[in-house]
Amino acid sequence: MNATAPARASADAHAEPDVAHDVIDTDRYPLHRPDSPEYRELIARCRHQAEEEGCVVIKGFVRPEALQRMEAESEALAPTAHYNDTYTNPYNSADDPSLPDDHPKRIFADRTNAFVAGDTIGDDTEIRRLYHDKAVQQLVADCLGVEQVYEYADPLAGLVVNVLQPNCQHPWHFDTNEFIVTMMTKQPEAGGSFDYVPGIRSPEDENFEAVSEVVRGHHERVKSLDVQAGDLQIFFGRYSLHRVSRVQGERERHTLILGYAKEPGVIGKAERTRKLFGRVAPVHEREAERAPNRSDKLSD
Repeated sequence: MNATAPARASADAHAEPDVAHDVIDTDRYPLHRPDSPEYRELIARCRHQAEEEGCVVIKGFVRPEALQRMEAESEALAPTAHYNDTYTNPYNSADDPSLPDDHPKRIFADRTNAFVAGDTIGDDTEIRRLYHDKAVQQLVADCLGVEQVYEYADPLAGLVVNVLQPNCQHPWHFDTNEFIVTMMTKQPEAGGSFDYVPGIRSPEDENFEAVSEVVRGHHERVKSLDVQAGDLQIFFGRYSLHRVSRVQGERERHTLILGYAKEPGVIGKAERTRKLFGRVAPVHEREAERAPNRSDKLSD
């Protein structure tokens, strides 16, 4: 990744973008001044994090008072989440008895995921304001070193609240998308840590042996992030094995998932959408036969 933010070539390059100043801490992160040295320094730090750590964390991205409002919103939405209890391997695939017992495709763990679908999140919420903010989207694009990112065309998966109840976990897995943007709105009392192994596989190599070692408990390569509520996170989960450890205590863990992609028109597969949300939208039925847009041949 280039270490400098891309120059704005348009005639409006010096016009202030539409930024939700009452939500985003623009005193620390001047998204409204994309041509400023401070913004370029922010992008350089983020790209360095991405290259060195395999993850970008922007601490305290939203203002404390906005975070309070977002926590209240996620708490109000949490009871509408669809729960999916399953026993899964890192690839969300069926068991394959033809493989050795220690192959990662044969190592399963319990997962209880709950997701609030985007079409139930109101237009007047702070959560949705953050998702649609063009300056936030440009920040993500600049961190990725691309000109633009696009909101998902998927009405359910574009903006999501992930809910982890006490004693629930999201075990070791890979993502189907190249990157994901998240922000915790409600922190558990204990547990719920974000652990990952950056770049453990590549488009050319599944590296099953190394993946097997991690899921079997060898954690020498594992990194743990001290992610706090209000921190914006950009993570490259297609190639980095990761998990959210079991939530402890009585507080739930709530996380916003902001669905952006490098190309327009992203829609989830109907089968997976039904598992995550318990239903599909008409667009999923229309797209049911469309092949997933993958830049690699890796196992999902």
